[in-house]
Amino acid sequence: MQRYILIRIVQSILALLVLTVIVFSLARIAGDPLDVLLPLEATVEDAERVRAAWGLDQPIYVQYFKFLGNALTGDFGESIKHRDQQAINLVFDRLPATAQLAGLALLVATLIAVPVGVLSAVKKDTVFDYAGKVLALTGQSLPAFWLGLVLMWIFAVNLELVPTSGKSGIRSFILPAIAIGWFQVAALMRLVRSSMLDVLDTEYVKLARIKGVSERKVVWKHCLRNAAIAPFTYFALILGSLMVGSVSIEFVFAWPGVGLLAVDSTIARDFPVIQAVVIVFCLVYITANLLVDIAYAYVDPRIRYS
Repeated sequence: MQRYILIRIVQSILALLVLTVIVFSLARIAGDPLDVLLPLEATVEDAERVRAAWGLDQPIYVQYFKFLGNALTGDFGESIKHRDQQAINLVFDRLPATAQLAGLALLVATLIAVPVGVLSAVKKDTVFDYAGKVLALTGQSLPAFWLGLVLMWIFAVNLELVPTSGKSGIRSFILPAIAIGWFQVAALMRLVRSSMLDVLDTEYVKLARIKGVSERKVVWKHCLRNAAIAPFTYFALILGSLMVGSVSIEFVFAWPGVGLLAVDSTIARDFPVIQAVVIVFCLVYITANLLVDIAYAYVDPRIRYS
């Protein structure tokens, strides 16, 4: 067990290092930040002076190792757009809003996916099962940003039941949480359904029915408890996916989270903030994957490295 966990931790660290190279390289593809820092009437001397002040005159590999060394201490530099503000502080200021939205989206996905997945498994090859498959298909086919726009047009613009954008109370959470969690509804529902089908065919379930245990108790107590192992370990991965996938939804709903900060920083060519956002998102996702792998190792002893 210890060897398996150690290997997974080493792999996670290596993956994070590779991602730092990718993030550092992609951030510079967005363009020259001097276009944002300098006015139109700036001279060549002004450009060289600002470039030297920000360390942009150094070779790329020097800039990368400097970035990596500072990132290990949590220092991603000052924001280019938001002067005198640390990039990592901007990310941490927006992180609670993104975490709240992701948490509510996970709750919505669970409340919808678990009952539908159980019903689809119990009523296999019936109209309920086919309806669940259609729900899963639409959930995994509809782009989140498109679904968000449709929900906004119906419930915010036409019916005026919820705000169109921004974070202004509990009602403002509803549409973005549904839009971002709908894809996970489909994925979690299919996982619950497949797990339930495996458990429903076990001998102890047949024995419980022979003993006269009510069908409700068999399904919701005995079957779901054992079938919930795989979906439960998948929750951490879902939460990481919801946070990372919040960029488009936060932009659509003008949600003041890290996703919207990433879009604004990309438009402004704010390298330090872009790098801080992506590294934090990558760290969240890699940590979630690591926790899921460790949880699986404890749940299923067969999962080992030889």
